Amino acid sequence: MNIAAKAAKVGDRILSYFAIILMMTMLSFGAYSLWDTYVTMTGAFLKNDLLKFKPSLDNPEGTRLSLQELLAINPDTRGWITIDGTHIDYPMVQGEDDMEYVNRDVTGDFSLSGAIFLSADNKPDFSDPYMVTYGHHMENGGMYGDVLEFEKKEYFDEHLGGTLFLPDGSSKKLEIFAMMECDAYDRMIYNTSNREGHIMELVEYLKEHSTNYRDIGMKEGDQIMALSTCVSLLTNGRAVVMARVNP
Repeated sequence: MNIAAKAAKVGDRILSYFAIILMMTMLSFGAYSLWDTYVTMTGAFLKNDLLKFKPSLDNPEGTRLSLQELLAINPDTRGWITIDGTHIDYPMVQGEDDMEYVNRDVTGDFSLSGAIFLSADNKPDFSDPYMVTYGHHMENGGMYGDVLEFEKKEYFDEHLGGTLFLPDGSSKKLEIFAMMECDAYDRMIYNTSNREGHIMELVEYLKEHSTNYRDIGMKEGDQIMALSTCVSLLTNGRAVVMARVNP
């Protein structure tokens, strides 16, 4: 066998080994991607160890005890939010800044799906005139994934509100009245300061810019809570549902 033939044979072997390594790498990456997607998606829904803390309107004392237990697990717990007829049914936390719970769950552990959290700029007792809450947009409807559903007029008309449960056992009714898409830097939506006596300015802005809006008789002195999530197709795009917070 001449030198050229030997070189060709060695070259074929090297190419074969390279092809096998490349194929194994691609298979490993594919398997990891599937596993990562599965973990992220399943992590977006509450597991049984947290569902046992789910509050109930019929049992204020049970709600108080449940949320006090969550507070013992994580002192950053602020309450529990439920939007009727949706997947939005989670404990709510609050970090020292608005990045702390982007990739941490309600217990403080790492989680790609993060947690539902109240803006660090808001008071922890939900006493501000205007409050902003955040959650990831999960394609399976987990976290705040269902916020985008309110863009559909029929869905908006059928889903009217929910409940905010507080650690003292009390609760507040959430009455949804607007849904809009905006930019992450829209200060009318994401600036929570100096809103005392200026709530109707926000309401008028929402009337003008919302995809869906219903008149529920908003007036100065009412409280508003925003449920904000990302719009996946736009880097800085956000979808926001607005709800009046009723005592």
